[in-house]
Amino acid sequence: MKNKCALALAMLLSVVSIQINAKECGSVSIADMNWNSASLMAHIDQFILEHGFGCEAELIPGDSVPTGISMIEKGYPDIAPELWTNGIKEALDKGVADKRLRYAGNSLTDGGEEGFWVADFLVEKHPELATIEGVIKHANLFKHPEDDEKSAFYGCPAGWTCQITSEHLFNALALEKHGFEMIDPGSGAALAGELAKAYERKKPWFGYYWSPTPVLGKYTMVKVDFGSGTDLDEYRNCTTQPDCESPKVTMYPPSPVHSVTTESFAKSEPLAFEYLGQRGFSNQQMSFLLAWMEDNQADAEEAMYYFFEHHPELWQVWLSEDVANKVAAAL
Repeated sequence: MKNKCALALAMLLSVVSIQINAKECGSVSIADMNWNSASLMAHIDQFILEHGFGCEAELIPGDSVPTGISMIEKGYPDIAPELWTNGIKEALDKGVADKRLRYAGNSLTDGGEEGFWVADFLVEKHPELATIEGVIKHANLFKHPEDDEKSAFYGCPAGWTCQITSEHLFNALALEKHGFEMIDPGSGAALAGELAKAYERKKPWFGYYWSPTPVLGKYTMVKVDFGSGTDLDEYRNCTTQPDCESPKVTMYPPSPVHSVTTESFAKSEPLAFEYLGQRGFSNQQMSFLLAWMEDNQADAEEAMYYFFEHHPELWQVWLSEDVANKVAAAL
């Protein structure tokens, strides 16, 4: 009788132990930001943390500054999968110094990318168009839609931060002196539409754009080299400042884009934190996914399943074999 009781107790403890281990990760809150690449990452993280690490992962609405401040002040949410950190770098760095936050890794491994662009088919025909000297030399290729005597440069829409930077660099490069006029497209959709229309018709186009975006996932563009390198001091103290009177030429620096967690999450879930440090996308990879979302009118959850199904070579390397097998089984 004693042996039977001992066996029953051992079996009960074993079941309890399995249940405890299955829930070992506990509850995790993930910021679901209000732009597609960040929302896609949030859904990917939720699925992997739930099915690979046994977490109870919840998505909550988020945005860059409010989410960062909430994580610092309230310790909630636990994870911001894609945080463009330039705008709140000082606050985030202080949060790290005060042991409230931790940078897990680079969610966009190239950083956010900005520049002046031309189409690849133009560079194939005129290789010098990969440089600003070549663009100026062939200014007559970039026909102005309303003035045959001018060349067109498509700037950033009015009211956006990049309007300031693109206008300063347009002036620093003296493009007006070389016959260019800056065109305000009016909106982000209109700017994308102008680029897409020109590319599909194999017409020359020259202007500002950024990555990752659906447009640069569909159309292969070449970033024009200014020949200046990147001057961070100039960019921070002049290029980005509305009242800068004498801007100098500099390439755009990449914008750091991190996965950020609370310190408490990093300490309590070291394996999950390690995964976040491994998880990252190049701009080209993310742009392709964003283009697929746009073409298929897909939301972030649908894009997540598409990504898992079609790109195991990407996500499996972020995980141990055991965790990857659990995720694959759940799919």
